[in-house]
Amino acid sequence: MQNDAFSGRLEAYANWKSEVLDTLQAFQKWLDEHEMDEGETDLRIFETMEALRQDRLNLAFVAEFSRGKTELINAIFFADYGCRLLPSDAGRTTMCPSELFYDHRADSAYLRLLPIETRREERAIADYKNAPEHWVTLPLDTDSPEQMSETFREVIRTKTVKLDTARELGLYDETQDSRFKKTGEYPEQVEIPMWRHALISFPHPLLKQGLVILDTPGLNALGNEPELTVSMLPSAQAVLFVLAADTGVTKSDLEMWEHHVHNLGSQHNKHLVVALNKIDTLWDDLKDNASVDQTIATQRRKAAELLHVDEQQVFPLSALKGLAGKIRDEEELLTRSRLPELEHFLSDEVLPNKLNVLREHILHEIGGLQNEMHDILGSRLEQTRKELENLGSLRGKNADVIQHLMQKSREEQSAYMRNVESFQSSRRVLQSQAREMLDALSLESFDKLIDKTRKEMTGAWTTSGLKRGMEAFFEGARDTMDQVAHSAEQTRNLIRSTYRKFHEEHGLPSMTPKVFSVDQFNMDFHNLLKEAEAFRNSPSMAMTEQSFVIKKFFVSLVSQARSIFFRANQEANAWLKEVMNPLVQQIKDHKRLMEKRLETLRRINESRDTLEARIKELETEQTGLETDLQTLERLREVLHQPLPDGDGNSDQARIAVG
Repeated sequence: MQNDAFSGRLEAYANWKSEVLDTLQAFQKWLDEHEMDEGETDLRIFETMEALRQDRLNLAFVAEFSRGKTELINAIFFADYGCRLLPSDAGRTTMCPSELFYDHRADSAYLRLLPIETRREERAIADYKNAPEHWVTLPLDTDSPEQMSETFREVIRTKTVKLDTARELGLYDETQDSRFKKTGEYPEQVEIPMWRHALISFPHPLLKQGLVILDTPGLNALGNEPELTVSMLPSAQAVLFVLAADTGVTKSDLEMWEHHVHNLGSQHNKHLVVALNKIDTLWDDLKDNASVDQTIATQRRKAAELLHVDEQQVFPLSALKGLAGKIRDEEELLTRSRLPELEHFLSDEVLPNKLNVLREHILHEIGGLQNEMHDILGSRLEQTRKELENLGSLRGKNADVIQHLMQKSREEQSAYMRNVESFQSSRRVLQSQAREMLDALSLESFDKLIDKTRKEMTGAWTTSGLKRGMEAFFEGARDTMDQVAHSAEQTRNLIRSTYRKFHEEHGLPSMTPKVFSVDQFNMDFHNLLKEAEAFRNSPSMAMTEQSFVIKKFFVSLVSQARSIFFRANQEANAWLKEVMNPLVQQIKDHKRLMEKRLETLRRINESRDTLEARIKELETEQTGLETDLQTLERLREVLHQPLPDGDGNSDQARIAVG
């Protein structure tokens, strides 16, 4: 029994991406044929196509231990294997964060495990992903679900180490040790996970179509790996927070929710849902179905109240019975498990929303470029029509009239060239402002702030000194971002005034220049500030060895801040290279048209045969431009087409470019 609705919608999503890729390739070819493919344009299209190819649907599952989270993943996605593919026995199972995906570059399926000892190094998990030599790789036999299931058990392995070693790795916190709280005695040995992170790649149909599943351990792991809450969870299109219906919202559930999860729901285009698992524990043969349903409804309402979410965000279900219903092909048991309700939500809400977000990104990157090309062609067509109208009015005119028009055209050309010189001066001012903005965003400047912070924190003798160093770092980074926002606004104003000048004084078609904004980066930075504040004020910070606190701060938080600045620098740089291109193209076209018009008037003055020849030439140009505009319009329609429905159907046929 398959999750057909979700699978069908995911397949439709993959087909839509393929169609858009074909469209972008056609657009690139069209630009090349019309000699409009500048370096920055080619780069933008290439990067957008790569983003499409690398696009994934990320679903994150978060829960405390023994909530049935891994069983839920098995039930939704892997029931067709006929067994529990991922280990989900009673007690603690997932001991390290695990990512399930399909690696198109790999020759075979694998399980890669990052040793827990890597926590000693100042490197984020993301850095290790590009260095396979640090991972232990185990092969997966995709023809044997039993072999895969057995191999996956490696993920839950633990080992016992001395207390000092656990502290050094940041894996012992007396505030979370119930035995220490009771006796006041430190343990000699501590059980810790064998692995820090797991990467699982195998050719499951959903994974091959771009699904990525993040399976996270309990509260301790989220606190010990801030990269999860700073980077991995926010990058997910949906976060499923799993509770147990028999226990309701426990203290540790609430702590995890408040510290690491609920803020994710405030982010744009983010789905945050609660799975109230194990409702089968509330089933009672001595009660009628209505009474059982009422008990489940009560638990659902209480969970929603405690988490401060709408009841519609809470999905009561039984992963255990849902998995059994699928494996045994028992429709009644599957229905009673209520698992299909969550599956339909993923299919009908999460996936279409992801597609909308991706389409918005493409429209931002390529839609704007297509609009620019459309405006340029429209401008050329309008100028061609005006020229045809002007030349048509010269039929039957005498030489004096033509001489007068030639003189007037020369004067217009002189005034235009003076404005072109002014434009070059404006570009120099723009370049100067751009340098200021890029200097503020440069990684060299940011790395100096990092080095300064590291020295201050290393030299601090107290916890309060460490906290002051952290606070100073983020204050410095925030001041820089404010400076960048101010410089960006000044630069935008200069660009807008330059565009407006040529529109008002020379009749060039009005165009809206592409906008660069730091709003998204400020939002990312604001979310990072929240994580930094939680890290700075966590009780465990005072209990953890100073060198490890510093290491953890730089690996998880400073590296994320640097990444935000890097992305802002890249986007600002690309914007500054491209933002004036449409106007430059308009200026070139207008200059070429003025020169051509003068040359035509001169030749008409010498021979009236030239007039008719030029009119025919312009009529041919007009027809060609109208055809080009129609072709470009068809390319634009693909990006604006309706989203495919759950069956993968679309009203828009694949576009063929002639």
